[in-house]
Amino acid sequence: MELIISLIAGALGGNAAGGLLKNLSQGPVLNSILGIVGGGIGGQILSMLGAGGVAAGAAGGMDIGSIVGSIVSGGVGGGALMAIVGVIRNMMAK
Repeated sequence: MELIISLIAGALGGNAAGGLLKNLSQGPVLNSILGIVGGGIGGQILSMLGAGGVAAGAAGGMDIGSIVGSIVSGGVGGGALMAIVGVIRNMMAK
């Protein structure tokens, strides 16, 4: 369940970052895909650091803290990956 939350939050984070950073936006579809991938990666990194995320959900820790952690890590991871890809694509276009 935590992974699904991270993936959805990642898609939302990717689109939110695309809306805020118009020059890095890749369009709604690619922003969503990058957000989903970034959200999954962000959730995994957070769980490896022991700060909740997917590991807490797998251990049966479905509390509000782990849900909020998944939302934050997914959203930040999704937005970050979308921004990184946007910067790389802009640099390659020059």
